Amino acid sequence: MGYPKIKLLIDGNWVVGEKFIDVVNPSTEEVVGRIPHATPMHIAEAVAAAELGFRIWKNTAITERTRILLKAAELLKARVEPIARASVLEQGKKFEAACFEVLRAASILEWDANEGMRHYGRIIPMGPELRCMVRKEPIGVVAGFAPWNAPVGSPMRKIAASLSAGCALILKPAEETPAGAFHIAQALVDAGLPAGVLNVLFGDPAEISKVLIESEAVRLVTFTGSVAVGRHLAKMAAAQLKPCLLELGGHAPVIVCGDADPVKVARLAVKAKANNTGQICVSPTRYLVQENIFESFAQAFAEQASQVVVGDGFATETHMGPLTNAKRVQDVERLVDDARDKGARVLSGGKRPAGKGYFYPLTVLANVPDEARVLQEEPFGPIAIINSFKTVDEALAKANALKVGLAAYVFTKDADTMEKLTAGLEAGSLAINTFQVSAAETPFGGVKDSGYGREGGAESLDAYSIVKSVMQANYAQVLA
Repeated sequence: MGYPKIKLLIDGNWVVGEKFIDVVNPSTEEVVGRIPHATPMHIAEAVAAAELGFRIWKNTAITERTRILLKAAELLKARVEPIARASVLEQGKKFEAACFEVLRAASILEWDANEGMRHYGRIIPMGPELRCMVRKEPIGVVAGFAPWNAPVGSPMRKIAASLSAGCALILKPAEETPAGAFHIAQALVDAGLPAGVLNVLFGDPAEISKVLIESEAVRLVTFTGSVAVGRHLAKMAAAQLKPCLLELGGHAPVIVCGDADPVKVARLAVKAKANNTGQICVSPTRYLVQENIFESFAQAFAEQASQVVVGDGFATETHMGPLTNAKRVQDVERLVDDARDKGARVLSGGKRPAGKGYFYPLTVLANVPDEARVLQEEPFGPIAIINSFKTVDEALAKANALKVGLAAYVFTKDADTMEKLTAGLEAGSLAINTFQVSAAETPFGGVKDSGYGREGGAESLDAYSIVKSVMQANYAQVLA
């Protein structure tokens, strides 16, 4: 049950600083570990190491790079339980869910590593005296910033794609949940990754991001997190003419049409909403239910939600863990209170339990007015909003009303409705009759304020690469 002793990774060396940041268990509010705070010297050393590491890694044979990455994936699968235990201690999710996240992260590494073997250019015949070669080359040193809500999966998205493309990476994971990135880095070091190819820093986010983005060595910025921070980093990167890969917030609509079974869909929906305590950017949140099944769906959802047991992630009886930090509890309480004050019906939950821990019940709000803040702000917590619609056109308009567009969900038996909503919904990912919206094999990202660029799938390495066109003439024929 121990928590690892977290260190910085700089130029292949594990480094301990002089200043530390506490890691708090959200179930008990107790300190479970400490992480070193990177100094300006540490940041500078990481940049220098990444520059050298990039030159080594990009010139390493692709077969050797792939061998190292796949070996690291095997090590992660062999270390599932200790990595998952650390995630539960620092982030609170169910132990079984934490194990699944580790295995999913390993699959992402496997997919991207193998995708690196297929990430090559083409020859364009131009004539007997000229040909064009299109080469895909690694963009260079990457600055990556990962959030706290998926301690293993989110860092892996940055690590797997950048390293598979031949880049070096300086990663700043979230200070609240550092163990996942630490364990991934340890597996890569153990697998034989050359020094400097991956560097991991913790500390002041503003300081680290400013130094990395302004560094001439860094050629790409990749960030997963809030819209506000994404805008800020994109502005900083634009001043340096550097591209960004941004996966930002969402507020996913779920359109439940009148031909769907309200009870069966509600049962699935509660499980999806409780996943990671709603702290997922693709969490299904805005349920738009056709009038003829609205009350049946809302009642079934509320009944299922009221049976969700909230508790420690290691407890077998627990269905949903705590929120990750105290601020999340405060934000969820504020949104629920505001909706209630504006006339929303609270069908389940809505009140924080007494005692230690950042717990909050799965809360169901119905008939929520448009002016309620919870319909404008991503709740990023265990809140489900259930409103009704008459026509599919009305549901489509409501679903697309917000500035974000990351994920969306549809439940219907009708093929024409599926086609209409597939074409009309403004989202980077759409799931129909399922709540599975992404996988290692599929591209993932948003539209509108949810960001740009894609992680995963055949597109996973695109942002980490440059495309170089080489026009080559026959010397003897042209210059004879």
